[in-house]
Amino acid sequence: MPPGSTAITAVVVLAAGAGTRMKSTLPKVLHPIAGRPLLWHALTTAQQLDPEHLIAVIGHGRDAVGAYLGDALPTVRTAIQHQQLGTGHAVACGLDGLGRLTGTVLVTYGDVPLLRAETLQALAAEHEFAGNAVTVLTAHVADPTGYGRIVRDADGALAAIVEHKDATADVRAITEINSGVYAFDAEVLADGLTRLTTANTQGERYLTDVVGIARGDGRRVGALVADDAAETEGVNDRVQLAELTRVLNARLVRAAQLSGVTVLDPATTWIHADVRIEPDAVIHRNTSLEAGTTIGAGAVIGPDTTLISCTIGAGATVLRSHAQQAVIGPDATVGPFSFLRPGTELAAGAKVGAYVEVKNSRIGPDAKVPHLSYVGDTTMGAHVNFGAGSITANYDGQRKFRTVIGDGSFVGTNTTLIAPVTLGPGAYTAAGSTVTDDVPAGALAVGRGRQAVKPGWVAARKPGSAMDAAARLSGAAVEPGATEHESGWAHEASGSAREADAAELESGPVSDRDTGPDQGEHTGKAAPA
Repeated sequence: MPPGSTAITAVVVLAAGAGTRMKSTLPKVLHPIAGRPLLWHALTTAQQLDPEHLIAVIGHGRDAVGAYLGDALPTVRTAIQHQQLGTGHAVACGLDGLGRLTGTVLVTYGDVPLLRAETLQALAAEHEFAGNAVTVLTAHVADPTGYGRIVRDADGALAAIVEHKDATADVRAITEINSGVYAFDAEVLADGLTRLTTANTQGERYLTDVVGIARGDGRRVGALVADDAAETEGVNDRVQLAELTRVLNARLVRAAQLSGVTVLDPATTWIHADVRIEPDAVIHRNTSLEAGTTIGAGAVIGPDTTLISCTIGAGATVLRSHAQQAVIGPDATVGPFSFLRPGTELAAGAKVGAYVEVKNSRIGPDAKVPHLSYVGDTTMGAHVNFGAGSITANYDGQRKFRTVIGDGSFVGTNTTLIAPVTLGPGAYTAAGSTVTDDVPAGALAVGRGRQAVKPGWVAARKPGSAMDAAARLSGAAVEPGATEHESGWAHEASGSAREADAAELESGPVSDRDTGPDQGEHTGKAAPA
């Protein structure tokens, strides 16, 4: 409980309703807003008050709701309202089994996601300070249609709560409404619940009637007006869900900005409720930071980026990319147009560039996967260069296998590493290779067919074509003829290419096509001997 705050005996959160206007098989209180179910927001708000008892009363869809609470909020006590017989009956179900209570009991709802702990604490403080038996949280709204109206006497004290259907024209003109959120003296509440009747059109026991019972007994009944009427709004359909989502998102974006985060376009930035962003991070437009994500100091995210349950290190950059359950280390860079799937981990300074997909893999410190590649089920060491168009082939149709790439290795352009396979530290693969066997440290692997050149092929096969004309205009010899490469081509056609490659590697350095100078991070050429 925060210092100086009012002690709370119990908070009862009513979450048993059917929510028929949602028109959904999903229980209403499990519909998400800002990345978490409506009920999560209500309960985590109540938890901030540190009550002795926190009870969620569930009913409709209780199996699904109970399972969610068991996983996400296991310390919350659940009570079941087997039949939905009114709000008074629901509270009685919630308090059943707790024994005789004293002190303050708050009642709120599982579909009111914007209600803040500060407002509930203020309600409890007002209740205690005024010595009330019941204190009602009220709000002034532009359109009070459908709400119970707060009728006050000449001194401004609460005189009655009149339901809309029972109100006269003068009462309907009142804009102060009953939010349905209450602070009760525990003993007054317990007594009032036993005196509720079903003498109404719905045949239900209404919690509102406890207010009338207390007032009829001569007890003091008061009200507190919420500073922000939006806090008291509930969700009854998907239109209201979207409206409150926008309100909550604006609140979350503003909180991030006030904590030292630069949000360049709040209107197109979406931040879920449990996202944590450290100061000096920069969030660009069209960015969605979703449940479970943390952003380190000085990181730059977006534009056009979605992060779902990701951890982003200080100083990292993620540009125009989608990532889920990924860890991106300090000063690492991602994007544009990268896809990081669950289990991806980038160490400090690592790079995943344009059009790269990574899944269940660790990219080591300062390693680079610059572009047009797939890395799956891989452990990649430090300072590795993974050339453009290369992939780790990790799936044989039934099982997944791992690839290990040692520190300082160089994977040439358009290499396919067929797992399980290991490249030792400092190993090289020649561009265009298919690697099926382990490569020792410091070795070069060539796993490709030999090149064949067929002079005059265009003149023989495409006479009179545009290609033939271009070749003749070049001044080069275009007539058919044999070259020394043709024997290599024939050798490849016979199915002996791999044996020829092996013999060449054993006899000495391969040709400059395999071992020419390093031309950059996407080349498949090894450094000179």
